[in-house]
Amino acid sequence: MVADRIKLLREAQGLTQAELAKKLGITRSSVNAWEMGISVPSTQYLVELSTLFCVSADYLLGITKRASVSVAGLTDEEVAVITQLIHCLLKRKEEYL
Repeated sequence: MVADRIKLLREAQGLTQAELAKKLGITRSSVNAWEMGISVPSTQYLVELSTLFCVSADYLLGITKRASVSVAGLTDEEVAVITQLIHCLLKRKEEYL
């Protein structure tokens, strides 16, 4: 679960394993091990990943399926666009169920 979420979030931000490793001050092989489920990030790196990806540690750990998105620094209009997009995606998902 943690492995899948780290990979998904990394790819969503367009980062390579090497780029994520550099941001965290670790080796690429450490990131690869996390994503393959060979090892899990320490508490320190869970906090750093949560901050970097703007999600909760609970989300990274698979405790909750709910991810949060920080809208800090966005205008009200930009927040409205993001909210509309989320509602549109959820509606499409419901239509396929």
